[in-house]
Amino acid sequence: MKYTLTDANFPRTSDQRVYHLGLRPGEVANRIITVGSPSRANAIAAFLDTNPKPFVLTSERGFLTITGRYKGVPISIISIGMGSPNMDFFVREARECLSGDMLIVRLGSCGALVDVPVGSVVVPKASVAISRNVDYDFHNTAVNRDPPYRISKPVSADVALHLEVCKALRESRPPGSDATILPGTVNASADSFYSSQGRQTSFPDQNADLIAQLQASTPDLATLEMETFHLYHLAACWGGGNSPSAKSADPPLATGPVKPVASLSKSPASSATSPRLASPDSVIRAAAAQMIFASRTSQGFITPDQVTEVERWTGLGVLNALINMEIPADRLHSETASVWETISESV
Repeated sequence: MKYTLTDANFPRTSDQRVYHLGLRPGEVANRIITVGSPSRANAIAAFLDTNPKPFVLTSERGFLTITGRYKGVPISIISIGMGSPNMDFFVREARECLSGDMLIVRLGSCGALVDVPVGSVVVPKASVAISRNVDYDFHNTAVNRDPPYRISKPVSADVALHLEVCKALRESRPPGSDATILPGTVNASADSFYSSQGRQTSFPDQNADLIAQLQASTPDLATLEMETFHLYHLAACWGGGNSPSAKSADPPLATGPVKPVASLSKSPASSATSPRLASPDSVIRAAAAQMIFASRTSQGFITPDQVTEVERWTGLGVLNALINMEIPADRLHSETASVWETISESV
């Protein structure tokens, strides 16, 4: 279906909704958990306060946002699907709907490159990116000068948030659980599930020794997945508001690019003007907790019952980590007319 857009640079609807997430200001909180699957988002949302009733929005592009309060603190849970492009949609569009600081923790699944049981949880201090070299001739390998895959320099998590996630996960782990929590490791985020993670298919991917190369080049490497690097990279690039978007004019409006489905009628009042962008000194803090669903060493895979158990206590831990991190009042998005606003009833 085609839409009439007034500007393709950063399209919005006339009521301020961004193109892919379907959100507008007042529907996303400064503290955010991002996950891959809607089922995980809903499982974590079960811990949210019942008052105010959580706001739920599903965009036609498949992004799910649940915003409410946890122990009185505004928080959002956003399911984005897989891969760095979806992480890019999420971080950039949420940033344009939000004033002040952003604290983001990715809670996702991963494959392990270290000898720990499935169901363990890894908290990466840094991440590298693995990208397929599309200029490489995968059939005539002798003509190539460059390698078939490129490995980036590492980018770090926010130190304070990383440490808080480690602490909160230890506290939320069920008594008697033998689940391993492995902090201070390095993650590798690939641009595909198959070739750039060294999996063998019928394609001539020339990746038989990719994991060995990765392990040799990256100290403390522990996990493989597809999203964490881009989250850490964008947080580092924001750099206290020194991005072009923080200095340029307000993003333009568009007409009709999204038709979000919200489960709650309460929503911020529509405005004819663009929202206030993040303040120039705002920050984005990012960290991640990764649940090991598969072992690339033993080829073991997690069971559904194990998934339910580990998602529950890690989700609780990440929620606690986020509310334990302070954000100054003047660096928070206004609660007035937001979906997480609580209004005291007069007696």
